[in-house]
Amino acid sequence: MGETYESAGVDIAAGEQAVQRIKDQVRSTFRPEAIGDIGGFGGLFDFSRHGYKRPVLVSATDGVGTKAYVAAASGRLSTIGIDLVAMCVDDLVCQGAEPLFMLDYISAGKLDPERIEQLVVGVAEGCRQAGCALIGGEMAEHPGPGSGDEPDGAFELVGFAVGVVERSRLITGAKVRPGDALIGLPSPGLRSNGYSLARRLYFEVAERGLDDPAWEGSAHSVADELLLPSVIYAPAVRHMLSKVEAAAIAHVTGGGIVGNLARVLPGTVDTVVDRSRWDLPPVFAELQRIGNVADEEMAKVFNLGLGMIVAVRDKDATKAIDLLRTGGHRATVVGEVQKGDGRVRFTGEFAQSDS
Repeated sequence: MGETYESAGVDIAAGEQAVQRIKDQVRSTFRPEAIGDIGGFGGLFDFSRHGYKRPVLVSATDGVGTKAYVAAASGRLSTIGIDLVAMCVDDLVCQGAEPLFMLDYISAGKLDPERIEQLVVGVAEGCRQAGCALIGGEMAEHPGPGSGDEPDGAFELVGFAVGVVERSRLITGAKVRPGDALIGLPSPGLRSNGYSLARRLYFEVAERGLDDPAWEGSAHSVADELLLPSVIYAPAVRHMLSKVEAAAIAHVTGGGIVGNLARVLPGTVDTVVDRSRWDLPPVFAELQRIGNVADEEMAKVFNLGLGMIVAVRDKDATKAIDLLRTGGHRATVVGEVQKGDGRVRFTGEFAQSDS
């Protein structure tokens, strides 16, 4: 008998079974504009019902990085899809866009239909939270050696999202001016960034296991902290934008507060961020302690407890905060915009959270 695809390590039947298992999850995310069904060569979305005068489509793509390794090693796969959706749709809303639909891509050395289903459960939950439709995706079996760093059952999870905004409502950062208030939206955990360093600190430097306490006296394990799902900010921010104009929005991902605020600033202003205005979640203090990580390095790698920062006129800050809190986020003013040359500066010292 000749060689087959299965003998090379690819199980077509497993892929087909996985598709059948995820159909209900995918359908649960459909908006009225989603047409067709899972299994086509392309996802379909009817845009004709939107009443935009000059619609601008906004697209974003991202992954979950090596947070996937923690999920694979722990066998806890049902929430990391939420992280994927957050990374994509919260980029869209930084330019004022409403997330419309999303596609995902999953690759693994071996396709296990049950594990694939768990991953898609998370993606579908994220899409429901964000109000966007999961209209397509792809899964692939890639047998063979990887980098050697991956745990058993490692996978790659990436996504692509599309949103829309009226041309006149597009947020570019060009309207930022001195005196604007900076409103921070809390992030209780790492979201999906800084995991190469976090994993090194916890597993190599501190030599802790996934089930060990995340810090001394913690009721949370290392796995609990590292797999805490990313908050999805897009719906609350979109609601705020319907009532209050934002001059700029920064999604705090790779590069931390400094790198991401700098992306949305014109070169004529600085932002001054007051660290005493919000609590530093204990996981960040613990990571810094384990590795004796410098403050500057922490600020470049991690979100330090803020997942999104919105710049609004100072007179609108109270209204914006009320709207964001109505959306479930304990927003607060964390700084201001001053005349400058595009720098991000910090003042104050962090308050330590006990939770």
